[in-house]
Amino acid sequence: MWLLKLALAAAGLYAAVVAVAYVLQSWLIFPAGFAAFGPDLPAGARHVELATQDGERFVLVRLPARQAEPRPLLLGFAGNAWNADALALMLHQLFPEHEVAALHYRGYAPSSGSPSASALFEDARRAHDHLATDAKAGIVAIGLSLGAAVAVDLATVRPLRGIVMVTPFDSLKELAAHHYPWLPVRLLLRHRMEAAETLRDLDVPTAVIVAENDTIVPAARSAPLREAARDLRSHIAIAAGHNDLYGHPDFAGALRASVAAVTHD
Repeated sequence: MWLLKLALAAAGLYAAVVAVAYVLQSWLIFPAGFAAFGPDLPAGARHVELATQDGERFVLVRLPARQAEPRPLLLGFAGNAWNADALALMLHQLFPEHEVAALHYRGYAPSSGSPSASALFEDARRAHDHLATDAKAGIVAIGLSLGAAVAVDLATVRPLRGIVMVTPFDSLKELAAHHYPWLPVRLLLRHRMEAAETLRDLDVPTAVIVAENDTIVPAARSAPLREAARDLRSHIAIAAGHNDLYGHPDFAGALRASVAAVTHD
């Protein structure tokens, strides 16, 4: 009898853990509080507020190019714990000759609402449409980690000069299953980001940068994207981890080379 009681208690505890994981999944995937504070931006930076279909608003940060020669606009999609102003500033410093924009995801201050995969995809499309009239040389989407999935989705519905993906994952479902093998995440997950499956149907110049020592997005989850890309222009591996990649001395050159690869005709 005591074995039955123990088994029932263990089953009840597991069910409670599963329920908590289900409720908290949006916070775990989109920890907006970690991205609340951004850097000071240089003169000329603008924050543009755009409306969503359901009455929310999201904010797009824009930094002008330092020269008048038309070049592709770089539209950045940050990782899940990145501040969009910080991403825009990094891109502006690395690519001063390009206009740069980055999206504050839904639910990430100063944007309103709640983040979700579908909300991020929808807002990326609206951001693109706002920028397209000014981007005479086209738009390159640069996605970091989770933002790479947003960039790939955007390419399914809008014309892009290219996509640059940094530490991307092939499937949010499979990535979650890797990190939580003891949970039925494939059944629980409400947010769908299937970047590799989507990329297989796209003819868009693509570049990939991976971190060789990445434990957050391991090689098994980034390799399918390289294999799925129909027009892979560049693949660069850097001996760094997921979070310290951006401070690695090879990263700036890798990102510049990736943008050049997808924009070269």
